[in-house]
Amino acid sequence: MPAPKKERAAASVLMNSERKKVLQAFQKASGLKFKSTDLLNLAFTHRSSCNESGRRDNNERLEFLGDSVLGAVASSLLYERLPEKSEGELAKIKSVVVSEEILSGIALENGIDGVLVLGKGEEQTGGRTKKAILADALEALIGAVYLDSGFKEAWNFVARRIGPEIKKVLENRSPQDYKSLLQEYSQRLYKTYPAYSLVKRSGPEHDRLFFIKVTVNGESYGPCTGRSKKAAEQEAARAAWEKLAPP
Repeated sequence: MPAPKKERAAASVLMNSERKKVLQAFQKASGLKFKSTDLLNLAFTHRSSCNESGRRDNNERLEFLGDSVLGAVASSLLYERLPEKSEGELAKIKSVVVSEEILSGIALENGIDGVLVLGKGEEQTGGRTKKAILADALEALIGAVYLDSGFKEAWNFVARRIGPEIKKVLENRSPQDYKSLLQEYSQRLYKTYPAYSLVKRSGPEHDRLFFIKVTVNGESYGPCTGRSKKAAEQEAARAAWEKLAPP
């Protein structure tokens, strides 16, 4: 499925020969072959670079699309591989497999940190190592693969990378998803869901820090910090879980 004309137009980011070489090397290493190098480049273009250059095109729309493709592939793989698991168990495993922690690790393994296009401010504050940016870029890449080569190619790309993570989760070798653990605990003991609230945010847009607390059965834990709301919520859930969960 070729990229729509509007998306191809939005992807028109001026590239010099050196940038094209970088993207060619990335494709070779990752086993991808893009018809539209502009679309591939767009997948790695963070909004911070657009803020500084005045361009409007960044990878957020591709991230939105890739998130849906990722979810569909992960859900299908889990459904096929784990016929004995209930809907709740499958959802719990999926939440870990597609978590920011896992996706950022996959992004690093595939060298996405080296091909990101960041603004100067984001570059100076370690944007290439920020889990939220890496995870978002991976989802944007999945969206770009889908537009450039169709669902089958996107499926194969995701399955090759998510399959091993499913195995790790089943073997308890993946990072804990504290939000899911806390939710399950709270529902079982108190028949309520944990409630997350943003206490404050600080720093410029390219280096934002979020402060979030979580309330369980009337007791609040945190605030805890993270470079994204998801990360801060995960840290707040960890703090609550470590206080509430039995040893």
